[in-house]
Amino acid sequence: MAELPVHPNIELAVRYHEAVAAGATGDDLARFFHPDAVHRELPNALLPNGATRSLPEILDAAERGQRVIREQRFDIHNAVATGDEVALEVTWTGVLAIPLGALAAGAELRAEIATFLTIRDGLIRAQRNYDCYLTKF
Repeated sequence: MAELPVHPNIELAVRYHEAVAAGATGDDLARFFHPDAVHRELPNALLPNGATRSLPEILDAAERGQRVIREQRFDIHNAVATGDEVALEVTWTGVLAIPLGALAAGAELRAEIATFLTIRDGLIRAQRNYDCYLTKF
């Protein structure tokens, strides 16, 4: 991981990504989010129509993701914070637990991601992801 600026909201964003990479679900994941959190994933190769999720849907997606991805990591290259907003430039790598499209279990997926977080009361209130998958499905 790159040397990132010290800012409490960037530190929260990094801890959140580390928890996701470690497989956090349920309360271990919910502790990062404001109860009214909304996650918007813009259209991408896996979700051509994108997705918008409330906190219960975020937690459900994390549980489902555990069945699809057996390991993952986030390499954060850059982070900028101003006020309650954080922008991250991230390379995501995941290893499939099951086949996906033409890919076999064990195949590595990669994406370049821009993530924008809005922080309220020390918790993630909103997340927007722009995921550019480098892997062909």
